Formats: sequence, structure tokens, C-alpha cells
Amino acid sequence: MAYMIAVANQKGGVAKTTTVVSLGGALAKSGMEVLLIDLDAQADLTLAMGYNPREMRGSIADVLLNSGNILNITRETDIPGIDIIPSNDEMELAEQFLPIRNGFEYVLKNALTSHLPPHVYDVIILDCPPALGAITHNALNAAQLLIVPTQPEYFSAHAMRNMMVAVRHVRNSSNPNLVYRILITMRDRRNRIHRSFSEQIQTTFKEGLFSTVIDVDTKLRESSVAGLPITHYTAKTRSAIQYQSLAQELTKNVQESVAQSAA
Repeated sequence: MAYMIAVANQKGGVAKTTTVVSLGGALAKSGMEVLLIDLDAQADLTLAMGYNPREMRGSIADVLLNSGNILNITRETDIPGIDIIPSNDEMELAEQFLPIRNGFEYVLKNALTSHLPPHVYDVIILDCPPALGAITHNALNAAQLLIVPTQPEYFSAHAMRNMMVAVRHVRNSSNPNLVYRILITMRDRRNRIHRSFSEQIQTTFKEGLFSTVIDVDTKLRESSVAGLPITHYTAKTRSAIQYQSLAQELTKNVQESVAQSAA
């Protein structure tokens, strides 16, 4: 199976979807086949990849609610190497009714392992809603790695407490091999508070933190409007270089993890 990554944070506005799009773009540029899955009812990822959620007949909600086949709802994007499973407003129903299903915590994982042929994708990235409900827990049970984007600010840092509680719960109950990494996003180097909180996060999480930091960059907003990952919109801008660095760091970590497991 592909390496599975969940990108989640209980707090919104921390560049979660931007990270999914940009990291996916960087990995695709390196030659990997990437599948993005939009698990958020707001469907920002779907929109960012060129699809109108209101016009989508099929979405990931069909899988979570009705045991639909993932292959039937997978869509190609205009970016070579990137496919997407879209979302729409039916995901609100999925969040509400998913817990009724037996073994609901594993619905997404079972669908991915059962329906996707092996070796089609190298990486699958799950864009989670800004909540710790049934859908996010499904993603955490399916994932091998959790990326937690966070701004270096008080409210964002405070929200990570609940994320760490969720990680411990999932590890203890259903996915003991889940690994997490914190990603500092939207950092303004000129801002003293940002510098201070960045240092505190580094001190607290140590090896649980990516070395790569994503700084504020207006080009990221422009790339969203253009419907392109920053790596494809303007590859030489600061944030594009940083997301490329993140992809390299992530790939190295994955390779080391695989080597340790084999040993």
C-alpha cells in the first residue's frame, strides 16, 4: 500500500489544506504518484484542485456512508502525478451518521486497503476537517504519519494539546504505530511573538517537529486562486522551496522508518 499521511489540526486557519496541496505538488514533482483525499465538508481541497463541490455526483461521503468503491470517485487533476477523491456537503451527514456503522473507526482504512490496487500511488494524503470527530479519527486510524500544521501563536499552540490527547488515544486503542510530526506554518520571521512561540514549540516537541518551517508568503494565496500547488505556480518563491524541503525531509523520514521496520 501507499504511505498514508493525515494532515489534521482541531484549529482552523493553520494552512492545513495549503499544506496538503503544496506537499502533494512537491512530492509529485519529485516523481511520486500522489492521491489527495478531501475529508472536509467545506471541500476547500476539492475546489483548490479544480473541481466544484456542488457539481460532484460522487464524493468520499459515498464511501463512508454507503460503502462505495473508492475507484469510482477518484478523479484526475490537471497536475501530473496527482489524483483526488473529492468532498462535498454530504460530508456533514457522514460526520453525523458514521458512528452508527459497526467498526466505524476503520471504514476509511478498510476502503483504501480493499479497493485501491497496490503500487498505484506512492503517497496518499488525507485532508481532515478542523475537528476531532469520527472522520478525523478514521483518518488517524488509516494513517502511518500525522502531520499537525500549527501557527507559532498562542491559540494554535494551545490547540495542540487536544491533538496530542487524540494521538495517545488512537495509539492505545487502534493504531499503535501512528507517528506524528508538528509543522510550523505561517511564520513571520519579523514577529517577535512568532519567534518566541517557534522556540517554545521546538523545545517542547524536539524530534516530533519537522526541521522545515513554512513562512508567510503572499504567493501561496495567489497559487490558490490559480488552482495550482505553489510548487507548480512559481517554483522559486520562498514557500515553494520550503515545501520542496518538507517533501525531501518527509521522504527521508519515511525511508528511515521503512529501513528500521525491515531490520
